[in-house]
Amino acid sequence: MMMDEQISGDQALERLRRGNERFVGGQALHPQQSRERREEVAHGQQPFAVILACSDSRVAPEIVFDQGLGDLFVIRTAGNVVDDIALGSIEYAVHLLQVPLLLVLGHQRCGAVTAAVEGGGADLPGQIGTLLRLVEPAVRATSGGTPDEHIANAVAANARLVAQGLVARSALIRQAHEERGLKVVAAVYSLDTGEVRFLEG
Repeated sequence: MMMDEQISGDQALERLRRGNERFVGGQALHPQQSRERREEVAHGQQPFAVILACSDSRVAPEIVFDQGLGDLFVIRTAGNVVDDIALGSIEYAVHLLQVPLLLVLGHQRCGAVTAAVEGGGADLPGQIGTLLRLVEPAVRATSGGTPDEHIANAVAANARLVAQGLVARSALIRQAHEERGLKVVAAVYSLDTGEVRFLEG
């Protein structure tokens, strides 16, 4: 994609879908990784999506969506939760870079969500407990079922709640969503298959 190409949120989402299909099928193209691309984006960027993903080492958005340099503006926190710094980073991409798509990406068997479901946050040192408390609304919203079902449901609920919370919490994101059609989507990545399941609506 050239630096001056403009695409819609729906087109951006479809581009992620196609990239993930290539990754799952073992047919990744590893696009936009040439010397020419590096030189093209050296003096400016125009990513087509901002992605808030978990910090988990197995969930690298550029890889699972088969994208390259300058394509994705990525923020990663454990449990894909949002503090003020993460929010400011997302607002930067939405407001100043005018990205058409904001994706919150949770993943199967997320350690932060698992710890919150198991109630171990109070025993963890440092700021880990603070992080887990941000996941607790999703845990409370999905109580019941087997432990594995609870974790899976809480992962999806957490991605949805974070996506909804970004629009509710940020005037800049809400304005972009309402006035220029910024598409806001939640999704869950499968560690087992590599597939991303989009949770539209």
